[in-house]
Amino acid sequence: MKKLPFIIIAGPTAVGKSKFAIALANEINGEIISADSMQVYHHMNIGSAKILPSEMGNIPHHLINVLDPKEKFDVVRFQSMAKDALHQIYQRDRIPIIAGGTGFYIQALLYDIDFTENKEDKSYREYLTSLLDEHKEDTLYDLLKQVDPESCETIHKNNWKRVIRALEFYHLTGKKISSHNEVERQKESPYNAIYFVLTDDRSNIYENIDVRVDNMIQDGLVDEVKGLLKLGCNRSDISMQGLGYKEIIAYLEHEISLEEAIYQIKRDTRHFAKRQLTWFRREKNVVWIDKQAFSYDEKQILEYMKDKIRQANIC
Repeated sequence: MKKLPFIIIAGPTAVGKSKFAIALANEINGEIISADSMQVYHHMNIGSAKILPSEMGNIPHHLINVLDPKEKFDVVRFQSMAKDALHQIYQRDRIPIIAGGTGFYIQALLYDIDFTENKEDKSYREYLTSLLDEHKEDTLYDLLKQVDPESCETIHKNNWKRVIRALEFYHLTGKKISSHNEVERQKESPYNAIYFVLTDDRSNIYENIDVRVDNMIQDGLVDEVKGLLKLGCNRSDISMQGLGYKEIIAYLEHEISLEEAIYQIKRDTRHFAKRQLTWFRREKNVVWIDKQAFSYDEKQILEYMKDKIRQANIC
């Protein structure tokens, strides 16, 4: 059976993934599936750096603005929703382009990881959650460092959802979730896929992040978070754990100054970009595109992508 086409444009935050995904989609009759854990939510536009309808170039985008911020969104739900989007795209004889920086989401879709056998220990999870409720995030992270230090290279301590899942996995199986993920990563994809990762000089990425955060503040991130709180969101919601949101909540709760919130957002986003690159380096058969090596010539980068896609007989 012929494998269906599947294109990925990944990379660290603020590297320009959306722009290249749209340009490529225009060239190859494609549609875009967002692999972003925050852009899926309504009302979260500024802090998620969500692409505007006017920027989409009439290209259909999936998994953007489809959930309420109070709803749970995780890798299992992403995989299910993305598979539905894939089916629709293939039905239209178009090419799916998965664009985003959430490596675990991309991996789950690319290798069709089976989550049906994932077990849970509710009592243990409740115990871990109680530590979180007592503001003992560092305690949770220290526990993970003890049993699975490799996971700490790709999971930030503020991403309590993944920290708890990794601890629960170890508790249930006696195995590291990082080792489990490595095994899953070695699976053969059911798709005829090509996996692009955009990158740049680290100093340029960090500068882009700083500029983006400053623009978010100027564009009204504080008011956006105020509006979400009025809608009933709170800091325990998964959506409010996103970079930019939890820090502004801390500012609005008079825990830190606005200047400190901005500093933390920039610092933690830089750390996040570093972890993203660490994740992508571990993926197999990745086509790295260093923008600097192309002298930042977007047309040249696009032609390079198209050549690689033709060589892979994707379209």
